[in-house]
Amino acid sequence: MTHARPGLGEPRGPAFTAGDRPGAAAPRPEGGPPPAGPVPPASPYGGRPAPVPVPPPAPRRAANRTLAVAVVAAVLAGGAAGFAAGEIRGPGGGEEAAAGALPPAAAGRSPGDLDSVAARVLPSVVSVQAGERQGSGFVFDGRGRVLTNAHVVGTATDATLVLHSGRRVDAEVLGRDTGRDVAVLEVAGSYAPRALPMGRAADLSVADSVLAIGSPLGLSGTVTSGIVSAVDREVSLGGGAQQRAVQTDASINPGNSGGPLVDAAGRVVGINTAIASLGRGSGGSIGIGFAVPVEDAVRAADSIIDGD
Repeated sequence: MTHARPGLGEPRGPAFTAGDRPGAAAPRPEGGPPPAGPVPPASPYGGRPAPVPVPPPAPRRAANRTLAVAVVAAVLAGGAAGFAAGEIRGPGGGEEAAAGALPPAAAGRSPGDLDSVAARVLPSVVSVQAGERQGSGFVFDGRGRVLTNAHVVGTATDATLVLHSGRRVDAEVLGRDTGRDVAVLEVAGSYAPRALPMGRAADLSVADSVLAIGSPLGLSGTVTSGIVSAVDREVSLGGGAQQRAVQTDASINPGNSGGPLVDAAGRVVGINTAIASLGRGSGGSIGIGFAVPVEDAVRAADSIIDGD
């Protein structure tokens, strides 16, 4: 476990290669003579040279080696949770839901109003600090209880919540369900956030718009948008049993764990829990994230609250 906050790194890849661009002309010293050569003829393009057709690039040769990519599911509790081997089953997870007409809850959704959705949801999302662990959570019932991931709080018995306003409040870890990766926090005293409305992951269709909200890398109140990439995806987290998850390409990173995944109406449809990464050394988002379906999370929370 490392206590250092991961950095954002330097740009990498061909588009960020240092140095001059290929074919760029060397700058002419100020006041120096013009470059030698014939003077270009007058142009009908307003004094600019006529456009010169650019030949298409030559086709690239096929690579001589195959890149083997190991997919690893990374739980997202700040800098504390580490990585867990993940297995993703099947190419589908969502073909059945995608077929046929959209369910009633999905009809008429418009991604153009996501800014107002984020504004309504943000005040009910909190940062969770439990010892050296850090993640996210959200208010889910009328008593102000907070839902988060079990791996965010670990074995802690209490936590500190940082509200959207910056106010800090103490909370008790009421209980946890490690199988579903759900924990419930109860706040002492009164505080302002209202409960978020619950949706249904079962009503999601592939390509529905979603927002992921939380505190990646400690940046509280971060909102990212994307779509549902698959529904009922079977994943294995931390060597545990297979469980279903909502797959999304909304960018989620360490610290997003426990935060809500909401639909275009601002209803919670999942708890952001894990991402797929290219290996143990790369824990950032590659556009494959997983959320515990809200039905499973609320069922686990009710059992915790009832003492079952």
